[in-house]
Amino acid sequence: MKQFKRWLGWIFGLAIAIILIVMSLQWSRSNVAELTKWHNSKMSPVIMIPGSSATENRFDTLVKKLNKNTKNQHSLVKVKVTNDDKLHFSGQVRQGDNEPIIVVGFENNHDGYSNIKQQARRFNIAFNVLANQYKFNNFKAIGHSNGGLIYTAFLEKYYSNYSSRITIKRLMTIGSPYNFNEKSDRHRTQMLSDFVKNRQKIPTNLNVYIVAGTQTYNSDGLVPLGSVMAGKYIYQGQVKHFTTVSVSGSDAQHSDLPQNDQIIDLIKRYILDKNDTPQTQPKNRRNSTYLNDKNN
Repeated sequence: MKQFKRWLGWIFGLAIAIILIVMSLQWSRSNVAELTKWHNSKMSPVIMIPGSSATENRFDTLVKKLNKNTKNQHSLVKVKVTNDDKLHFSGQVRQGDNEPIIVVGFENNHDGYSNIKQQARRFNIAFNVLANQYKFNNFKAIGHSNGGLIYTAFLEKYYSNYSSRITIKRLMTIGSPYNFNEKSDRHRTQMLSDFVKNRQKIPTNLNVYIVAGTQTYNSDGLVPLGSVMAGKYIYQGQVKHFTTVSVSGSDAQHSDLPQNDQIIDLIKRYILDKNDTPQTQPKNRRNSTYLNDKNN
């Protein structure tokens, strides 16, 4: 009887071991298949974040202008993150579109450093869902106004969770007040000080374009030029390629910048993938675009 029980125990143990081995193999195959999908993915979205008081509809005009007179139409997907951290999707990626535009907006779209940190946390929730849903291994980033600040906070605090499998190729911030309303960088806000302190966490292989509007000589009508250019203390010398850009003339006011034709041209030249080939500097115009290029 004891020998029978002993044999029964051996058989039961062997059965459990076989089951665990089979489950492990199935998990391994599934995991390898998932990683292969990620590795082989051709999708490279442009993910945009609007500024304070703006919704996920903020870039509608920008997308229409990007899609005008082009065969490569960009799909538009919008995500709204509500205060309960839930995501609400609208739109879909058209089959065969490898460069869709995804806009992530927030129910809490108010100003202030504490809110920017909350929005960065909620963007991380959205980004994680988007990465798993669309299986992209690289993306481009655009942030208008506070959207650029949210991206900076995301890169410094959350991006390392994805950096081994997802590359951020290029970042453009438009009218982003890195020093809030301060005109001089001699008076640094707590936010700017924190961004500079944690700049080493920003990926070094990144191309960054900081765009400022100059409706007047020193402001886009809302954000001081000095505050936008304070972004150099965060990115210059840390990333692979850093460029500051000033646009003037019509539509250079803060709220008009996302649909400014000069900025649309800059996005086409420097952000979208079809422009990975060597690029020429923008031609001189009446409404000038000034580039200050810093290679590291």
